[in-house]
Amino acid sequence: MRFFRKKKDEGFSVQTAAGRLSIPFLAEKASFRCERRLYAALKESVPIIDAAIGKIVRLVGSFHVKCTDAGAEAELERFLRTVQVNACNTGIDSFLAVYLEQLLTYGTAVGEIVPDSSGQIAALYNASLDNVELEEGESPLEPVFYVTGWNGREQVKYPGLILCSTMMNEPGKLYGTSLLRGLPFTGELLGKIFRAVEANWERIGNVRFAVSYKPSESDRSFSRERARQIASEWSKAMQSTEPKDFVTVGDVSIKVIGADNQVPDSQVPVRQLLEQIVAKLSIPPFLLGLSWSSTERMSSQQADILTSELEYFRMCLEGSIRKICSLFLKLHGKSCDFRIEWEHIDLQDEVELARARLLNAQAVAAEQKIKGEENQHE
Repeated sequence: MRFFRKKKDEGFSVQTAAGRLSIPFLAEKASFRCERRLYAALKESVPIIDAAIGKIVRLVGSFHVKCTDAGAEAELERFLRTVQVNACNTGIDSFLAVYLEQLLTYGTAVGEIVPDSSGQIAALYNASLDNVELEEGESPLEPVFYVTGWNGREQVKYPGLILCSTMMNEPGKLYGTSLLRGLPFTGELLGKIFRAVEANWERIGNVRFAVSYKPSESDRSFSRERARQIASEWSKAMQSTEPKDFVTVGDVSIKVIGADNQVPDSQVPVRQLLEQIVAKLSIPPFLLGLSWSSTERMSSQQADILTSELEYFRMCLEGSIRKICSLFLKLHGKSCDFRIEWEHIDLQDEVELARARLLNAQAVAAEQKIKGEENQHE
């Protein structure tokens, strides 16, 4: 399996990269580990973020591979449709769904091509970022993969079988940037509002009463005993599952605790925070079940923005897809070229493209008609 190892090319080197130091890499890995936990907790605590990532994964859609060799194209399509993914799934779409969700959430996604005993591709595996670490090799252009487990930390023997994608890398950084970066502060504020609403409803929604007894001058000597009787009878009345009257004598007043206070309106601050989340994730509000008023023109512009975002996510996945397809064709002795064709995102794009072709055809016909009339006059 010679193709599993990358051939070293010593003809050039990166001149603008800093020297290889262990401390910056350790700091970057520790920071990435903490960010992963933060983003995982953010998805669990704010359901709309989890829903938005799921919507993006489904909207990216599927693809087809076109080869110059029809026989190789049929074999490749069959492989992509039937390849085992992890333990229970089948098809490269299942692999890419987990791969893209990991990429969006953490900014870095890692997978593996698993060969069988005959050297063919047996399965695709989505690796956990808790078990895989990335470091720069002799060159910043050559990442080195390490696996941490029961046996300690070991370098991957066949890095050519590892699939790795990063998104929105900062200059000089090996790990990518999460799509959720900047949202922990917003999610924390949103959680505080929801916790405050919960506490207010526990205080005000679950009605509590204040029973006040003002003894007269003649009853002062028996005030403690009567107060105990009132408290006992009131407790029995509240614990009864059936309506029960409370009868007393004297100056006794009963008020609902918190009835004079109003629960603060949370619609305005919650919407402001949700707007920040929607703006960061580039998801139209109506896709997340938010019934915000919007015009038809605004919805069309939001759909165009989402389309451009989905094109970017598709571009991030193409490197791993090409690596899988290229390795499959090489293992089967095929040297043909291929290209990846993604499905159109929605029907609206099809309508717009058809309308554009119609307008172009009408413009060409009008130009030919004008030229024909000019030639007749000459």
